[in-house]
Amino acid sequence: MERIAVLGCGTMGHSIALNAAWVGLSVKMQGISDSDLEQGWTNMLKKLEVMIDNGVLSQEEASKLKDNIQLTTSVEEAVKDATFVIEAVPEDIELKIELFHKLDALCAPDVILASNTSGLSPTEIASKTNDPERTVVTHFWNPAHLIPLVEVVRGEKTGDEAVKRSFQLLKLMKKKPIEVKKEVSGFVGNRLQYALFREAQYLLEEGIASKEDIDDAVTYGIGRRLPVTGPLLSADMGGLDVFSAISDYLFGHLSNAGESLPILEMLVAEQKLGDKSGEGFYKWDEDFSRKYNKEREAELIRFLKKDLAVEECNEEFSGSRE
Repeated sequence: MERIAVLGCGTMGHSIALNAAWVGLSVKMQGISDSDLEQGWTNMLKKLEVMIDNGVLSQEEASKLKDNIQLTTSVEEAVKDATFVIEAVPEDIELKIELFHKLDALCAPDVILASNTSGLSPTEIASKTNDPERTVVTHFWNPAHLIPLVEVVRGEKTGDEAVKRSFQLLKLMKKKPIEVKKEVSGFVGNRLQYALFREAQYLLEEGIASKEDIDDAVTYGIGRRLPVTGPLLSADMGGLDVFSAISDYLFGHLSNAGESLPILEMLVAEQKLGDKSGEGFYKWDEDFSRKYNKEREAELIRFLKKDLAVEECNEEFSGSRE
C-alpha cells in the first residue's frame, strides 16, 4: 500500500486527498498555512456531506475516511514517510520546477513524484531533478473525487516503473487511468475538450445559435452518447465510410482559430469570469449557481454509484469463478 503525500489543499488537492483516504490509504495533506489547510478541510467536509446525502458514504465510513488524513504546513513533514507524492500546487511552471527540485533531494529514490498539472510539461517539471525517471504527471479531473479519468503522462525521461506504480495506485483509488505516451500540450482530455469549446465559441460568434441551444446540442445530443462510446468507438458504430465522408466535407468549414474568439476575450476583459464573478456567458446569481452546481454533482454521483455497482458485480463474478 502506497503512503500518499498531497502537496496543496486547494480545489484539486483536498479532493485528491479525499479520494485516496476513501479507499483506506494513509494521506498527509500539506497546505501553505493553517488558514489554507482549514479552508481545504472545510471544503472536504462539504463534499463528504454531499456524498453522505446521496448514499455514497455512511456517517461511519466518512468518519473513518477523515481519520486517514493528517494535515501539515510542512513539505518536509508531508513527504517524510511517503512512497508516492502528488503535487497539486498552482499552475506555475517555475514553482513546480523548484518544488520538484526540492522533493528530489527530500525523497528516497524509490518515491514516485507525480504532478497534477493539467497541461504543463513533465519534462520541464523534472528538469532540475537528478532522477527524472520517477517524475510523472497524474492529471486528475475536477472534481477529482467524482471524475474517474486520470491522465498518466510521460515526460521524455519518465521510467516504466513510475507509470506502472501510478496505474496501480489509481486503480486502487477506483480511477480510470489512461496513458499519454508522448508529451503534448493539453494532453488528451483538454485537447478534445478545447476543440469542442473552440467550435462552440465560433458558432456563438457567427450567430448560428444561441448559447443555450449550443449547450443543449451537447447536453441532449452527443453528451448522451459520449458516456458510453467515445468519438472513435462512436465512429466505428456509425460506419467509418460515413464518418470519413463527413470529415472530408466538414473539416474545412470548422473553426481553426488560434486564440480565444472576440466574445470570450471581451467577457474576460470586463472581468465577467463566470460563476466565480457572478456573470460570464450566463448570469450567475446565487440560485442559478446553486442549481447547476448541485445538478452537476448529483449527476456525477449517479455515474459514480453506477461504476461502483458494476465493479462490485465484476468482483463477485470473478470470485464465483475462482
